[in-house]
Amino acid sequence: MRAIAALLLMAAAPAFAQVAIDKPWARATAPGAKVAAGYMVVHNRAAVPDKLVGASSPAAARVETHVHINEGGVMKMREVPGYDIPAGGSFELKPGGAHLMFMDIRRPFKEGEKVPVRLKFEKAGEVDADFHVGRLSGGAPAAHHKH
Repeated sequence: MRAIAALLLMAAAPAFAQVAIDKPWARATAPGAKVAAGYMVVHNRAAVPDKLVGASSPAAARVETHVHINEGGVMKMREVPGYDIPAGGSFELKPGGAHLMFMDIRRPFKEGEKVPVRLKFEKAGEVDADFHVGRLSGGAPAAHHKH
Protein backbone atom coordinates (compact mmCIF):
# COMPACT_ATOMS: atom_id res chain seq x y z
CA MET A 1 0.00 0.00 0.00
CA ARG A 2 2.81 2.43 0.79
CA ALA A 3 4.37 1.87 -2.62
CA ILE A 4 1.06 2.61 -4.32
CA ALA A 5 0.59 5.73 -2.21
CA ALA A 6 4.10 6.90 -3.07
CA LEU A 7 3.47 6.38 -6.78
CA LEU A 8 0.21 8.31 -6.58
CA LEU A 9 1.94 11.18 -4.80
CA MET A 10 4.70 11.27 -7.40
CA ALA A 11 2.15 11.29 -10.23
CA ALA A 12 0.29 14.15 -8.57
CA ALA A 13 3.44 16.19 -7.85
CA PRO A 14 2.93 19.86 -8.67
CA ALA A 15 4.21 21.13 -12.00
CA PHE A 16 6.72 23.47 -10.35
CA ALA A 17 8.76 20.40 -9.47
CA GLN A 18 9.56 20.04 -13.19
CA VAL A 19 9.41 23.65 -14.39
CA ALA A 20 10.68 26.77 -12.63
CA ILE A 21 9.90 30.33 -13.68
CA ASP A 22 12.62 32.90 -13.04
CA LYS A 23 12.41 36.69 -13.30
CA PRO A 24 8.84 37.06 -14.63
CA TRP A 25 8.27 40.70 -15.55
CA ALA A 26 6.30 43.04 -17.77
CA ARG A 27 6.71 46.67 -18.77
CA ALA A 28 4.30 49.28 -17.49
CA THR A 29 1.89 50.46 -20.18
CA ALA A 30 0.76 53.91 -21.27
CA PRO A 31 -2.78 55.02 -20.44
CA GLY A 32 -5.20 53.62 -23.02
CA ALA A 33 -2.84 50.84 -24.15
CA LYS A 34 -4.58 47.60 -25.08
CA VAL A 35 -1.54 45.30 -25.16
CA ALA A 36 1.43 44.56 -22.92
CA ALA A 37 4.43 42.25 -23.12
CA GLY A 38 5.77 39.76 -20.57
CA TYR A 39 9.18 38.17 -20.18
CA MET A 40 10.78 35.44 -18.05
CA VAL A 41 13.19 32.54 -18.02
CA VAL A 42 11.70 29.03 -18.01
CA HIS A 43 13.87 26.29 -16.50
CA ASN A 44 12.97 22.68 -17.32
CA ARG A 45 14.25 20.38 -14.59
CA ALA A 46 12.78 17.27 -16.22
CA ALA A 47 14.74 14.70 -18.20
CA VAL A 48 12.42 15.21 -21.19
CA PRO A 49 11.71 18.32 -23.29
CA ASP A 50 8.53 20.30 -22.62
CA LYS A 51 6.69 23.08 -24.42
CA LEU A 52 5.02 26.24 -23.18
CA VAL A 53 1.78 26.10 -25.18
CA GLY A 54 -0.22 28.96 -23.72
CA ALA A 55 -1.01 31.30 -20.89
CA SER A 56 -3.90 33.18 -19.35
CA SER A 57 -4.30 36.09 -16.96
CA PRO A 58 -7.22 37.90 -15.35
CA ALA A 59 -5.42 41.11 -16.43
CA ALA A 60 -6.08 40.47 -20.14
CA ALA A 61 -8.74 39.00 -22.41
CA ARG A 62 -6.09 36.56 -23.70
CA VAL A 63 -2.36 35.92 -23.56
CA GLU A 64 -0.51 34.86 -26.71
CA THR A 65 2.98 33.47 -27.38
CA HIS A 66 4.87 35.74 -29.80
CA VAL A 67 8.30 36.16 -31.38
CA HIS A 68 10.03 38.98 -33.23
CA ILE A 69 11.29 38.02 -36.68
CA ASN A 70 13.36 39.89 -39.25
CA GLU A 71 11.40 39.94 -42.49
CA GLY A 72 13.25 41.71 -45.30
CA GLY A 73 15.09 43.95 -42.86
CA VAL A 74 11.92 44.84 -40.96
CA MET A 75 11.30 43.50 -37.45
CA LYS A 76 7.79 42.06 -37.13
CA MET A 77 5.92 40.31 -34.38
CA ARG A 78 4.27 36.95 -35.02
CA GLU A 79 2.16 34.65 -32.88
CA VAL A 80 3.62 31.14 -32.53
CA PRO A 81 2.10 27.93 -31.14
CA GLY A 82 4.49 27.90 -28.16
CA TYR A 83 8.10 27.61 -27.08
CA ASP A 84 10.18 24.43 -26.82
CA ILE A 85 11.96 24.05 -23.48
CA PRO A 86 14.87 21.56 -23.69
CA ALA A 87 15.27 18.77 -21.14
CA GLY A 88 17.43 19.99 -18.29
CA GLY A 89 17.69 23.38 -20.00
CA SER A 90 16.04 26.77 -20.15
CA PHE A 91 14.36 29.18 -22.55
CA GLU A 92 14.38 32.97 -22.14
CA LEU A 93 11.58 35.29 -23.16
CA LYS A 94 13.10 38.76 -23.55
CA PRO A 95 12.57 42.10 -25.31
CA GLY A 96 13.24 41.80 -29.03
CA GLY A 97 12.72 38.03 -28.99
CA ALA A 98 10.16 35.57 -27.70
CA HIS A 99 7.60 37.09 -25.34
CA LEU A 100 4.07 36.81 -24.01
CA MET A 101 1.55 39.30 -25.40
CA PHE A 102 -1.25 40.35 -23.07
CA MET A 103 -4.09 41.21 -25.46
CA ASP A 104 -6.95 43.58 -24.61
CA ILE A 105 -5.60 44.37 -21.15
CA ARG A 106 -8.32 45.29 -18.68
CA ARG A 107 -6.42 48.36 -17.41
CA PRO A 108 -2.89 49.76 -17.79
CA PHE A 109 -0.03 47.88 -16.11
CA LYS A 110 1.48 50.17 -13.47
CA GLU A 111 5.05 50.08 -12.22
CA GLY A 112 5.36 48.13 -8.98
CA GLU A 113 2.27 46.00 -9.53
CA LYS A 114 2.18 42.24 -10.00
CA VAL A 115 0.24 40.60 -12.83
CA PRO A 116 -0.90 37.02 -12.15
CA VAL A 117 -0.33 34.61 -15.05
CA ARG A 118 -1.14 30.92 -15.45
CA LEU A 119 1.33 29.24 -17.82
CA LYS A 120 0.33 26.04 -19.63
CA PHE A 121 2.93 23.39 -20.48
CA GLU A 122 2.43 20.20 -22.52
CA LYS A 123 3.96 17.94 -19.87
CA ALA A 124 4.33 19.98 -16.68
CA GLY A 125 0.73 21.21 -16.75
CA GLU A 126 -0.18 24.59 -15.32
CA VAL A 127 2.22 26.83 -13.40
CA ASP A 128 1.26 30.14 -11.78
CA ALA A 129 3.61 33.12 -11.76
CA ASP A 130 3.35 36.77 -10.71
CA PHE A 131 4.86 39.09 -13.32
CA HIS A 132 6.45 42.14 -11.68
CA VAL A 133 5.73 45.35 -13.57
CA GLY A 134 8.73 47.55 -14.30
CA ARG A 135 9.05 51.00 -15.87
CA LEU A 136 7.40 51.82 -19.18
CA SER A 137 10.73 52.58 -20.85
CA GLY A 138 13.01 50.38 -18.80
CA GLY A 139 14.03 46.81 -18.41
CA ALA A 140 13.21 44.25 -15.80
CA PRO A 141 12.38 45.43 -12.28
CA ALA A 142 15.25 45.17 -9.77
CA ALA A 143 13.55 42.55 -7.59
CA HIS A 144 12.52 39.17 -9.01
CA HIS A 145 11.23 36.01 -7.45
CA LYS A 146 11.27 32.41 -8.64
CA HIS A 147 8.01 30.51 -9.06
